[in-house]
This record gives sequence, structure tokens and C-alpha cells, in this order.
Amino acid sequence: MPAPRHLELLAPARDADIGIAAIDHGADAVYIGGPDFGARANAGNTVADIERLARHAHRFNARIFVTLNTILRDDELEPARRLAWQLHEAGADALIVQDMGLLELDMPPLQLHASTQTDIRTPEKARFLQDVGFSQMVLARELTLPQIQAIAAEVREATLEFFIHGALCVAYSGQCYISHAHTGRSANRGNCSQECRLPYTVTDAQGRIVAHEKHVLSLKDNNQSDNLRALVDAGIRSFKIEGRYKDMGYVKNVTAHYRQLFDALIEGDGSLARASSGRTTFLFTPDPERNFNRSATDYFVNGRQEDIGAFDTPKHAGIPLGEVLRVGPDHFDVQLSEGVGPLNNGDGLTWWDLQHELCGVHLNVVRPLDEAGRQWRVFPNEPMSELKDLRRDTALHRNRDMAWDRQLDRKSSDRRIGVNLRLDEVPEGFVLTLTDDDGHLGHATLVQPHQPAQHPERAQQTLREHLGKLGGTIFEPREIELATRQAWFLPAGAVNGLRRDAVAALEAARAAGHRPLPRARPVEPPVPYPDDTLSYLANVYNHKARDFYARHGVKVIEAAYESHEALGEASLMITKHCVRYSLSLCPKQAKGVTGVQGTVRAEPLTIRHGDETLMLRFDCKPCEMHVVGRIKRNVLQQAAAVPMQFYRTRPGERSRATAAKASAG
Repeated sequence: MPAPRHLELLAPARDADIGIAAIDHGADAVYIGGPDFGARANAGNTVADIERLARHAHRFNARIFVTLNTILRDDELEPARRLAWQLHEAGADALIVQDMGLLELDMPPLQLHASTQTDIRTPEKARFLQDVGFSQMVLARELTLPQIQAIAAEVREATLEFFIHGALCVAYSGQCYISHAHTGRSANRGNCSQECRLPYTVTDAQGRIVAHEKHVLSLKDNNQSDNLRALVDAGIRSFKIEGRYKDMGYVKNVTAHYRQLFDALIEGDGSLARASSGRTTFLFTPDPERNFNRSATDYFVNGRQEDIGAFDTPKHAGIPLGEVLRVGPDHFDVQLSEGVGPLNNGDGLTWWDLQHELCGVHLNVVRPLDEAGRQWRVFPNEPMSELKDLRRDTALHRNRDMAWDRQLDRKSSDRRIGVNLRLDEVPEGFVLTLTDDDGHLGHATLVQPHQPAQHPERAQQTLREHLGKLGGTIFEPREIELATRQAWFLPAGAVNGLRRDAVAALEAARAAGHRPLPRARPVEPPVPYPDDTLSYLANVYNHKARDFYARHGVKVIEAAYESHEALGEASLMITKHCVRYSLSLCPKQAKGVTGVQGTVRAEPLTIRHGDETLMLRFDCKPCEMHVVGRIKRNVLQQAAAVPMQFYRTRPGERSRATAAKASAG
């Protein structure tokens, strides 16, 4: 019988407490930032906190992956190496990395996982990363199911990972430099300023306005709930939830949502299995629509879709609530839709004004107007005169539900590992053996005279009840077997102590049985990189990264954009999202045109926000868009004031690399 295919639900954690909640809500693994060098600069954690999280996760055979996935300067390599060893000693199971310079260092025997920032879109690159020692890799969000299948056919040793939920970066990961060019904050160093969420005015080559103040680079949120079976069949084994900046409620809710979906999938297919131990029950009904979201898209998994943009607003509109009945001088009345729960003090409501801009308000005090609770009087926390275009029949949404928040503030899940309990009699007393679902054993002995029970049936029932009291542990009883010759009298206190000792022994056995994930060994001799030329798009920021690529056959290696060598116009973002397509201006959408294949060239567009102007150029053959611009002078001046150690392109290499790799079509 073939080995089961283990499916890993990988949840994010801003901090250790959220990570523990993710485990308790069914995550098989958690990814979290360490104190430095993580691609979410404001989501760092101490090594001690990661150790605390790892201890909890390992009780369920779950895993902790730590992000070490920024590009590094030369002077940061040694601190990063030391941190890697500290994380290894703290019990981390893997490091998620982007910078190939780390592979040239004396790293601990931790698994290496390729970050989303490594931009894996082709079988050739995926196979290369497997062969140089990566055990797991997250594929580009932009891939279709056939593209994922093609990679899975080439990558047989490493685990393939895919984002299934959360915010979408509009650019190919690792291929966005707008933030650095405009603000000096590098997305590749964990400090993105999210220029993509700003409103832009779009003009065509003749200067005509195509779209006014629209968030044309802002995407809806990823939701692959309906595609999990297809992704499994395509070869994905690790399913990643985005959100290392997200709060506790988001992680609880979304993790629980996907845990239920995967449990149903696994229950219906004997060839699938969970990647960690235990089963989770929930004290609430998961609903990802209740968390912050920009509406949902499955992006490119099933091919290019027209409706992937959140162009009207990057904010959370919320769930439909009802409509305005009437407006008073200091209040407004609301008619709730059928099936909508009651209003609460502190709720947040939204509506669209006449210019189709999202408006919102928090509610100070709410009062029901009828016994059925369908009509409510609302006193907002702002004067009614400031609530733009709020009038009778205005449709309302709720983007914050205080009752829901309070529910998730409390204990909201229970994760347990099943155990069988067997009580045997021995000459000196009794032995209790606990066997968990993973086959671990815990034994405890009670020295106790064999004294017959006066009421055998009641004694047996009481004994079973006391043995099965596992509520304060991570275990739950499956079967309780009393393998004794007859019913003996056992004091309740003695039975409780026996049970506690057996549970402690089982926990110790599970801890002793924990095995670190094996580190993959690179193929020798070194496999060649799929190309012999690298532009700034490869994000080579230190000499060790340069040495890595040179060792793998690359002849020309340009420095990262953050090295400030690309001073002229450059592709500041490369994306599969196409503004022309989303605005129904793509040549492929023209009547009678079945495809372009390089024969039709879309004219550029210009986008402007305030004083910032960028050019959109379209490479129609691969169906990609380049956002083109220059680095700002003040960013260069600020960088010049703080000398740093990083890789510089050798003389004569830049023009060749740029021409080969960074053309915008």
C-alpha cells in the first residue's frame, strides 16, 4: 500500500501567542519571524518566544518555520548565520530564506525552505532550488494548475507549497522595487510601503484619462477554498495562509476554516493524511468573510480572470447588513436583512457614497426598535452631518462585529490527540498504559493492595470515569480497557495520581520521539543555474550570493536594485496582473482577435498619484505588465549618507545583464 500523502496546513504568526493559537486551531505548521532579517520588518520575535512556540507545536508533532528571508548586506551575513544557529538551538524546524548567500555559510542542520521572494515560476528554477538543497518551496501565486503540475513533475524530492488565502502582492514576489525607488523602503528587506494600494489616475498614449483615482494596482484577496482538491492533485502538499501582520482573530478564524475543509478532504480520501497529530473541534463557526478582506479571487489558478482587482478601495467593506430606514439629527435607523445578527455597541458600518467611495462609521450606542430585533436606532461616534451621503435606503455593510470579536477573544477551539487506556494488575498493584494515535506509550505504576470492591459494577464505572478525565491535557480517551481479574477497590485520589503519572510519561515519550526534519543535501557536483546571466531582478546583494551563483555557472551577475546601480528607467514591478486587461482594453479582448503571440503590441499607459508618475508597459507574449520608473534623488542622497557593505556589479556586466533580463517588452 503506498504511503499516504501528508497535507500541511501552514499558518502565519505575528507573535508566539498567535502561533500557539494557530496550532490549537489545527495548523500543522506555523511560520513566524525571528528578531531580525524577516520579510515583515514589524513582525519580529525573540528567540525565547520562538522556543516557547516550538515547544507547544512539537507536542502535536507540528512544525515551526522561521523567516530569514530578506536580502542581506555583507555586514549582515555573520549576524544572520549566528541567528540561524540560535534558532536551531531554540527548536525551530526550518528556515525560510531568499538570499542564496546563506547557502555559502556554515549553517545549522535545519531544513531550508525557499521563500516566496525567490519567485519560482518554472520547472527549471524549482528543480534547481531542490538540487541545491531546498526541502520545501513556495511557488508563485500567479501559477495555473497546469503550470503547478509541470513543476511537480520535475520536483520529486522537495515539498511544493502554495498560498491559499490572504492578501495578494500584485507583483511577482521579489520583483517589486517601487517602494524602494520612492521611499527607500525595500520590499526585499521587509519594509514595503505598499505603493500598490494607492489610487492612481490612468492615461493613455494620447493623454486621455482612462481611469480616475482608481486603485488599479490593488488586488482582491486570495481564496482557494474551492480549489483545494485540484491543488492536491496538481502536486501541492503545503497550503499556506498569508498574514504575518494579521491579528489573533484572523489567524484563529481562517486556520479553522481551512482545517475543516482539509479534514473533510482527508476523511473522504484514504490516500491523504494530516501532517501533524490530533483533531481539532471548534467552539464557533469559521467564516473568512468576517475578517478584513478586499473581496475574494482565486487569481490565476484556473486561468486569467477579469475580476481580480480591488480598484474601488483597498479597504474592507464588510458583510451586507441591511439598509437605512430614516435619518435623524443625531442618529439613523437601520433595517437588518433576513438572517443578520443583532447590532452591538462598537460595531463598524460602511456604505458607498454617490462617488462610489467607501465611507464608514463606528457605533456608540444601538437600541432595538422592535421585538424581533430587525430594526435598530443607531447613535454614531461622529456627527450626522459628517456622514457623507448617508440617506434613506442606503445599503449598509458591517465590517466590524463586536459579538464576533468577543467570541474569538475567548477560548475557541480544542485540539486533542486520541489515546487508548489499559489498566493491568501486577503483583505489587496496578499498571496504567496509555497508547496515543501515533503509537507512543506512557506507563505508570500504582503500588496498591488488591482489595475487592464491595460494589463491583459501580466501582468499575467510577474507575473508568476517573481514568478518562483527560480534560486538562492534550489527550482525549478513545477506549478504556480494564484488564483485571475482577473489580478492585481503588481510591479516587490514587487513580487520579496514576492517570497524571501516565500522561506525564506519554508526554515525555512524545517529546523523546520528536525528530528534526532532515536537511536536504545539495547535488554534487553543483548543478548549473538555468541561465548564465542575472540582472538586478535576481536580488544579489552580497558577495556570498554572487559566489553562489558563480559556483553554479552564472557568468554575469548584476547587483540588486538596492545597490543603486540602476539609476535610469527600470522595471520597478513585474506582474501578471494587466491593467489593460482589467479595464477591457487588451488587444486579446478585441472582437475577432484570438491571440497576439507577439504580433500585436499594446501601447503603454501612464499612472499618476500626486507627483509620482509611472509608465505601464505590456509584454504581450508572456502576458505580463512592467511598471517602469526611476529611483528618486532623495532616496539616493539618504543612502549615500549611510555607507553600507553590499555587492557591486563588476565593470562591464551591468549593461549586458540589464539588456538580457530587464527589458519591458
